[in-house]
Amino acid sequence: MRIAGRTKPHPHDDAPDTDDAFARLSRLPEGPRRKALRDELVEAWLPMAERIAVRFKGRGESLEDLYQVAALGLVKAVDHYDPARGRAFEAYAVPTVTGEIKRHFRDHMWTLHVPRRVQDLRNRVRRSMKELAQTTPGRAPTVAEIAEHAQLSEGEVRTGLEALECFTALSLDAEMPGTDGYALADALGGPDPSIDVVVDRVAAGPVLKSLPERERTILYLRFFGGMTQSHIAQQLGISQMHVSRLLSGCCARLREELVTEAR
Repeated sequence: MRIAGRTKPHPHDDAPDTDDAFARLSRLPEGPRRKALRDELVEAWLPMAERIAVRFKGRGESLEDLYQVAALGLVKAVDHYDPARGRAFEAYAVPTVTGEIKRHFRDHMWTLHVPRRVQDLRNRVRRSMKELAQTTPGRAPTVAEIAEHAQLSEGEVRTGLEALECFTALSLDAEMPGTDGYALADALGGPDPSIDVVVDRVAAGPVLKSLPERERTILYLRFFGGMTQSHIAQQLGISQMHVSRLLSGCCARLREELVTEAR
């Protein structure tokens, strides 16, 4: 079975005239004849689907994969097209195929989760930049120019510009711009042991305030002033043994009260 050649104009030069074939398809029951005609219709309109796919090249997806996604959209268009509605197949198929490709980018190409609103901003910004490039040759359009053209705020334009970089993520081994072999991983911080010290000091603060002034002084001189027990004893006019007992008692009290509060 052959589909008749094109006899009337179409927006696509190679678009076939398949009105009669779709009418036959709608009357055929499920079976080999219907499947054969369906496959023939898909093949006839495949050049149009591939031409739509080409519009999306250069956005992080291979052209071969875009062809496959476009073909899937075309199959859906053929399966769901109803000629009884009086609408030309091409008018139904173009947005169906385009929508399938856009869904592919939205669902599979973003390495970072980006809200739908931000994705829409990205598309408006990208479209405006492309249109403004024709009126501002030799330079990139400014944020203010994009905002005016897209009827967005400058903050929304900046959000859209940031989203332009979200399709792919850089490797941690990637060299940072303007450096000599300095990788992104080199800028990552590591565990900071002093954080635990801050937490301990905050927790111990109320307990230290409850100690007598002499015990607080001894603890300060020993652990913050770096003085030995002998030097502390000389400064306070007491024995080194007494300083040792007071330090042990203070530390035991602090430990006990902190453990009790933590429970």
